[in-house]
Amino acid sequence: MNFRIESTDSQSKARAGIFTTAHGQVPTPIFMPVGTAATVKAVHQRELAEDIDAPVILANTYHLYLRPGMEVLQQAGGVHRFMNWNRTILTDSGGYQVFSMAANRKLTPEGARFASHIDGSSHLFSPEKVVEIQRIIGSDLTMAFDECTPYPCEEKYARESMELTHNWLLRGIEHFRKTEPMYGFDQFFLPIVQGSVNRDLRKRSAEFIAAQDMPANAIGGLSVGEPVDMMYEMIEVVNDILPKDKPRYLMGVGTPANILEAISLGIDMFDCVMPTRNARNGMLFTRNGLMNMKNEKWKFDFSPIDPDGTSYVDRYYSKAYLRHLIISNERLGAQIGSIHNLAFYLWLVREARAHILLGDFTDWKQKILPQLTNRL
Repeated sequence: MNFRIESTDSQSKARAGIFTTAHGQVPTPIFMPVGTAATVKAVHQRELAEDIDAPVILANTYHLYLRPGMEVLQQAGGVHRFMNWNRTILTDSGGYQVFSMAANRKLTPEGARFASHIDGSSHLFSPEKVVEIQRIIGSDLTMAFDECTPYPCEEKYARESMELTHNWLLRGIEHFRKTEPMYGFDQFFLPIVQGSVNRDLRKRSAEFIAAQDMPANAIGGLSVGEPVDMMYEMIEVVNDILPKDKPRYLMGVGTPANILEAISLGIDMFDCVMPTRNARNGMLFTRNGLMNMKNEKWKFDFSPIDPDGTSYVDRYYSKAYLRHLIISNERLGAQIGSIHNLAFYLWLVREARAHILLGDFTDWKQKILPQLTNRL
């Protein structure tokens, strides 16, 4: 992936870097908007590219496998052509989705058998099958199949789950190396550190993942209900072991404050549904704090949504108008809110990167953190 670290922060483990895929350069730290089913909900690809300027988005193996299905994606020439997106795409392997529907799945050494949430049909995801699906999808960054443990869970369960994930990883790597990309460009395979919130298990898993020498490494199984300080502790344990010359991806995290703290611990890549999901419910993130657009206080406020915002929607629409759209359940409200929140998240990681390059990241982080959690 040709990852290059450009600068590090002297007061933390934060670093600014850049990696390259066949679909462009990705500066880090970076936030990846979640486009689960080959669409970032309520946001056009043009807005993703031109207004939000996202260099990479995430799609999901489980959802694309079920709908539209592999035949459609293969005939389309892969997910980039299918959704008309010429920038980098990462696909989550589906491990989290299988984890989230525990009542409808069964785990075995072979893989995970589950019932479709669409029609109840039975399917098996094995490490090899997940590699083959992601070959057909044609994402730039593909993920190993893993089990995401719940919080809390007993040490025995966490250990057995971690060992299962490691066994699946070895099979996935072997199958990935036996197969070829389908659309004329390189794909990269990323393993995932597991181990719940057990320090010893996290160390073991990080050592195992680091030993596989893959082009980037991910940390999974966090932000699933554990206290935030425990999450930061696990990140620190893992990042002390994962190689420093490869990107580190923290899966499914999180709030703006979570992201800045994780950057200071050495994380490079993030994804989370929070900016778009919260937007659809009327919650906006800004550099001055949180805005609940359903509040009565915005009813007669005809000022711009966010005069300091980086998106055109922040200056084009008023708070009163957005509130009207949100409480009326108009689709345009979800679109405006999603564009705003994603633009803010991308602004946040770009600002973090800029301050790492300037050498004052830690001072900037300490100043902005109280503002981000303020309720306006």
